[in-house]
Amino acid sequence: MIVFQAYIASNLNAQTVYNRDTLLLAAHELINESSYCGLVTVDSAGQPHVRTMNPFPVGEDFIIWFATSRTSRKVQEIRNNPKVSVYFSDHNTAKGYVNLSGKAEVLDDKELLVKMKRAYWEGIPDWQDIFVLIKIVPGKLEVINYKQGVNNDPATSGAPSIVF
Repeated sequence: MIVFQAYIASNLNAQTVYNRDTLLLAAHELINESSYCGLVTVDSAGQPHVRTMNPFPVGEDFIIWFATSRTSRKVQEIRNNPKVSVYFSDHNTAKGYVNLSGKAEVLDDKELLVKMKRAYWEGIPDWQDIFVLIKIVPGKLEVINYKQGVNNDPATSGAPSIVF
């Protein structure tokens, strides 16, 4: 028992430092493997709400785009409080996760919406009047990617992070 405690104590101080490019690559890998993610917003009473979303492909800038109904609860919550989190993970493979926190903006831009159109929207009558876009600009990114060797801090269990 004492040997085990000594082993833990000696490893608690062994924090790995990752460079920015390694973390970005590890995050992008997990995001690109995820079809869906969780979007967390906060209502007017301070209660968080999470829902499954299907993001547009995420570029090198880590800006995240969604389309949603203009009358959805998430649109109202973002307009009242633009602070959001987006969580990517495949729990079937347990490769890790990415949590991106930032500021969201609701864009009612029909021209941009048409440019970003998904094929299945054609089956939705009046989709151009129904949907708005949500744009999330990242503020902080946290990533755990076991395949890339990006692990949590043994002392705090915190994920390596990047502030944009």
